[in-house]
Amino acid sequence: MSKPFPPRQDLRICFAHPAYQMGPRFALRETGLSHFEVKTVPDLLARAPEADVIVVSGFWRNEILDSAPRLRFVQSISAGINQYDQARFKAAGVRLASAQGANEVAVAEHAMALMLALKRLIHTGRDNQAKQHWRGMISDIGAREDESAGKTMLIVGYGRIGQRLAQLARAFDMRVIGVKRNPGGDPGPANEVRSIKELQAILPQADIVVLTCPLTPETTKLIGAEAFAAMKPSAVLVNVARGAVVDEPALIEALQSRRIAGAGIDVTVEEPLAATSPLWRFENALITPHTAGETRAYEDNVIDLLLDNLDKLAHDPAAKLRNEVV
Repeated sequence: MSKPFPPRQDLRICFAHPAYQMGPRFALRETGLSHFEVKTVPDLLARAPEADVIVVSGFWRNEILDSAPRLRFVQSISAGINQYDQARFKAAGVRLASAQGANEVAVAEHAMALMLALKRLIHTGRDNQAKQHWRGMISDIGAREDESAGKTMLIVGYGRIGQRLAQLARAFDMRVIGVKRNPGGDPGPANEVRSIKELQAILPQADIVVLTCPLTPETTKLIGAEAFAAMKPSAVLVNVARGAVVDEPALIEALQSRRIAGAGIDVTVEEPLAATSPLWRFENALITPHTAGETRAYEDNVIDLLLDNLDKLAHDPAAKLRNEVV
């Protein structure tokens, strides 16, 4: 059972993130709500007992539930919720909501940018710029820049991000196949939606495979040697989901052997990516440091979710929250 929510004048909010400017952006809203900000895990652990609400992502430690008696609600700054022990939240009577949707526009645009960079060879152009090398025209047709119109994009994880990406792809005159666990209902902007159980069979149709799915037992190492063997040699993989959705040794082998044409990689199994990883050295790989969700609007998007949920909790501590987890 949820704990009673304190009245507005007694409410205290803790923002905890090493980089995002959550506190200053919240102050601009002039809500009158008491709040403070911490920038390290030790500071969060020390000051968590002062908070009724904690707004946090990677700093979260489940033992806070045992040491913060005032805590009533955790608003995650991230869409991912793997770090939160949901059973412990339920036992403690603390509510939890994710930030799903706060970065859907940014992630979809980043996936599109990675795809376009790979197809138009922007990444090798940047490499040549650093070397002050003016590349000549290419005789080998298969090695040239390519167009997106008429190509097929397979989006694995057809949720809010996947559907936003489908809109962008359709604007480039691409055919879009969405893949999700339960494919029934309105296909939205996709040309068709298929079951994840059919993935292996439909991979050969794809020119671009984009991963936007959550990391679950079902999606862990979903894209491995068998999947790469089914893809076209001219296809590219874009991963803006989680690193573990891909079997990384199989990806390295696929890039090295040119089993696929290239990969846009925003997430890796271990982050930061080790300096010894072969992925750094592939000309046909484009790596960004888990920044697909980064956007100048991120703090304000999360604060919108937070204020909406605080309003719900103030009227009914058991109310259904936006992006409710517990």
